[in-house]
Amino acid sequence: IGVGLVGFGLFFLLFGMLLYFDSVLLAFGNILFLSGLVFIIGFKRTFTFFFQRPKLKGTSFFFGGVIIVLMRWPILGMLLEAYGFITLFRSFFPVAFGFLGSLANIPLLSQV
Repeated sequence: IGVGLVGFGLFFLLFGMLLYFDSVLLAFGNILFLSGLVFIIGFKRTFTFFFQRPKLKGTSFFFGGVIIVLMRWPILGMLLEAYGFITLFRSFFPVAFGFLGSLANIPLLSQV
């Protein structure tokens, strides 16, 4: 359920940006993304992830952006969310890029 909610949340966020920052789609995408994250890792771990002392700056920008999107200022809200997302998930980017680099080692994909 959580992966589906996160997937639909990312879809609505992308679709909201493609439709010239439609605030309703962006707000719906934010709510789905956050609820999916809670379903995947649990409420306690989500809370401890977002409210660690080194990550408070990213958390405040991310949730501030969500609130501003909900107040129908989508461009400013998405800019704040993007900055908060980058600062929150900075430690996960090397792992993700390493995983994408390892996909080149799969025999069928390396030929493509």
